[in-house]
Amino acid sequence: MDDLQSEKEQLEEMRAWWAEYGRYVIAGVVIAVGLLFGFNQYKSSKLAAQVEASELFEALAGHVFDGDLDDAEVVADELANNYANTTYAAQSKLAMARLYMDKNRDQDAADILNELLTVRGSKVLKHVGRLRLARVLLYQDKPQEVIDLLADQENEAFAGLYAEMRGDALAALGQVDAAADAYRIALANTSQTVNRGLVQMKLLDLPDALPAAPEDGVPEAGAPEPDAVIEPDAEPISDDEAGEAE
Repeated sequence: MDDLQSEKEQLEEMRAWWAEYGRYVIAGVVIAVGLLFGFNQYKSSKLAAQVEASELFEALAGHVFDGDLDDAEVVADELANNYANTTYAAQSKLAMARLYMDKNRDQDAADILNELLTVRGSKVLKHVGRLRLARVLLYQDKPQEVIDLLADQENEAFAGLYAEMRGDALAALGQVDAAADAYRIALANTSQTVNRGLVQMKLLDLPDALPAAPEDGVPEAGAPEPDAVIEPDAEPISDDEAGEAE
């Protein structure tokens, strides 16, 4: 009887517990199932978006290869508007910049590369875009803007390429010594991204630095006066020789 009574008590306790907490258990199970279902749906939709963006980018690459600017712009706009959170949208801006340069529309190339620099994420693509934008600015004869663009860019993987680009901009500004220093930094970089032979050629092609002009127009010590005429050294002429010369 004691064992039977104990089982009845246990059943009564379980019924009481279920009556009090059962609805919470059921709610927890429903929520867990809903979260799992929602997560799977999210993963599925994200994967579908990646596949669709990939197909669009493939179409864009074909238009770029064919030089078809109008169709390329349509596809690039769709990627930017509907798939902005995918890497394909960022890569499309690099592709469009190349096509714009092929069409001699350098300002459009600069504009779309500037857009790339404002996109969230895609850090590596941003570094690539920044370097390409620097080349476009050099093409536009804007070396100072290149210096400003690359200021404080110290990414280790791109350090050599950034140094080379700074050297190009400084050389265009006529700052020969600073350009040489930048090229040497690029050559010292051990990454495989730097074309060391090309950088070495740029360094050797730099003109010799000209001496700095004296400040306030004051000639340096030992320098001749501007109007002075330097004659060769000669022995003094005696009075007799002067008479014979007459």
